Amino acid sequence: YTEHSQWGSLVLQKYLKNLKSCWGYERSCKPEFRFGYPVCDYVETGWANDIETAQQIFWKQADFGYVKERLDEMKTHCKPIAKGDSSLACSQYLQHCRATNLYVDLRTTKRNHDRFKEDFLQKGEIGGHCNFDSQAFMAEGQRKSPLQSWFAELQTYTPLSFRPIEDGKCDIIIEKPTYFMKLDAGVNMYHHFCDFVNLYITQHINNSFSTDVNIVMWDTSSYGYGDLFSETWKAFTDYHIIHLKTYDSKRVCFKEAVFSLLPRMRYGLFYNTPLISGCHGTGLFRAFSQHVLHRLNITQEGPKDGKIRVTILARSTDYRKILNQNELVNALKTVSAFEVKVVDYKYKDLEFSEQLKITHNSDIFIGMHGAGLTHLLFLPDWAVVFELYNCEDERCYLDLARLRGIRYITWQKKNKVFPQDQGHHPTLGEHPKFTNYSFDVEEFMYLVLLAADHVSQHSKWPFRVKHDEF
Repeated sequence: YTEHSQWGSLVLQKYLKNLKSCWGYERSCKPEFRFGYPVCDYVETGWANDIETAQQIFWKQADFGYVKERLDEMKTHCKPIAKGDSSLACSQYLQHCRATNLYVDLRTTKRNHDRFKEDFLQKGEIGGHCNFDSQAFMAEGQRKSPLQSWFAELQTYTPLSFRPIEDGKCDIIIEKPTYFMKLDAGVNMYHHFCDFVNLYITQHINNSFSTDVNIVMWDTSSYGYGDLFSETWKAFTDYHIIHLKTYDSKRVCFKEAVFSLLPRMRYGLFYNTPLISGCHGTGLFRAFSQHVLHRLNITQEGPKDGKIRVTILARSTDYRKILNQNELVNALKTVSAFEVKVVDYKYKDLEFSEQLKITHNSDIFIGMHGAGLTHLLFLPDWAVVFELYNCEDERCYLDLARLRGIRYITWQKKNKVFPQDQGHHPTLGEHPKFTNYSFDVEEFMYLVLLAADHVSQHSKWPFRVKHDEF
């Protein structure tokens, strides 16, 4: 028993220490206890005058400061008057909203091929029993656009004369908290992970990470949705994703509804985000990575003493293939410290959780420009991602690696990479993304050894070595 109580007091001490730990957006959060803070190596003129300001800007653009800004701009648009009433509160431009006792009438919906029809719901078909400030609400419409705002869906929100649930006006009552999402392309990892990251940020805004929630895909078409990464939903819900059309011809009432942050918001994360240069490492993206890996039960089997695990992502597509891949792989195998693996992440052959396991157990991850490089989100903290050739799209994966806080390198010497031809896009004409490439072996090895050096010097690499070992 005494042993048990000793253990109990240790747990208590740890618990009390953890009470001080915070993400960074909480009102009581002291800077020294927050989950992480970005590092800036230099100051980009035009953005900031000193390192501290640069860090603050990056933290607000892409870290938990982003959550704080969304929380600070929440505005109640429909106020409950009595107990059991409805409510609606949203962040600016209706990028994210929360509703209680929400009434949605889908009895007369007309579906076609349009996934995000703007006039899908008429007046009186969505709303609640509350005091609605219509003027303030209609002023939030400047960013009306399918994947940027919920304005089109909510513009007909109506203050109702009845209490939907109490007055028996619902054919179905959904008790579980429900997240509404408008999804980007489910076949492209880069775009689809904008959905998942924004759902994760939305959970922070709502301070709830329960998986006992429904996720409803807001889609006004009658189509299904092709999803190659559906296993990822297990990190967020215990249930299948519900298509909005499931509720057609019914009046549905949601006790608690959240309209999730969207995947292509202006200054949103992480599609097309203009980021300050020189800064890297957000707690937000590291936490997202850990959250998904933990919930999907993906474990780190290494690192291995004296070994560096190198993974090359091969492509079975028509374009951006590595023409002399075998030659590069054989060169890597001449370094005894390298454990080399070549993978092709084809969803038919390798389920997504297996892909994640391989990625998370890589120390150097090498691939051509393409959505598969989004896997870098799940590399360990000490890893290096090597975008073999960026096809003149310089920011995309460099910025994603900066958000995740891992080292990024790419091919620099134009005279040592050899395109098969000019590249031929059906409509754009010549385009560097639409051809295949071979690479100078010596230059390739030089860059990989540079990456290996970075891995072995990283503060989180447990077997730190002297500089001259590779």
